[in-house]
Amino acid sequence: MFDVGVPELLLILVIGLVFFGPGKLPEVGRAIGKSIREFKSATEEEDKNDKPKVIDVKEEQKK
Repeated sequence: MFDVGVPELLLILVIGLVFFGPGKLPEVGRAIGKSIREFKSATEEEDKNDKPKVIDVKEEQKK
């Protein structure tokens, strides 16, 4: 998806250290990871709800 190499990751880490400091960086990482997991599970749940239901015509006619 993104072409991020080692130099880019190091630059992101340094910028994170400058803005948040070494004490807050793990908390920020956890919060970002939790947000990504929640977003992923919400989109997967939405995909499940969007699938069309298969209706058995013969069963419907019996009712």
